[in-house]
Amino acid sequence: MKKTLQRGFTLIELLVVIAIIGILAAVVLASLNDARDSGSDASAKTSMSNVRSQAEVFYNNNGFSYDDGTNEVCDDADVAALFTAVDNVTGNTSVCANDATSYGAEIALRNGDIFCIDSTGFSGTVSASTITADTDTVCD
Repeated sequence: MKKTLQRGFTLIELLVVIAIIGILAAVVLASLNDARDSGSDASAKTSMSNVRSQAEVFYNNNGFSYDDGTNEVCDDADVAALFTAVDNVTGNTSVCANDATSYGAEIALRNGDIFCIDSTGFSGTVSASTITADTDTVCD
C-alpha cells in the first residue's frame, strides 16, 4: 500500500489564522479612529490660527477696530468661512465675541479640550469655556 501525502491546512488551523487576523484588524481600526480625531483637532487648530491672522487683517482694514459700528470681525465673511470649516471638522459650534478693541474665539475639539484664540495673541487649550458673552473676549 502506497502512502500519499496530504497537503493543505486543517479547518482548525484556518479558523485560528482568521481569528488572529480579526483581532489585529480590530486593534488597527481602533488606532485609526484615534488618528482621525487627532487629525480633525489639528485641522481645527490650524483653522483657528488662520482666524487670528484674518482678524488682524480685518483690524488693519477697518480703522484699527474689531467693531467699527457697522462691521464686526466675528461676522466678517472670511472669518465666518474659517469658522464654518472649524465647525465642520469638529462637529461642534465655534464661539466668537468681539468689541472695538478685542476679540476672542473658541471651539470644543473632538478630544474634549477647548481651543481658544484672542486678540492678545493667546492661542491654546483652556480648561473651561471662557468666551461666553460678547464682553468675554480674552482666553483665561
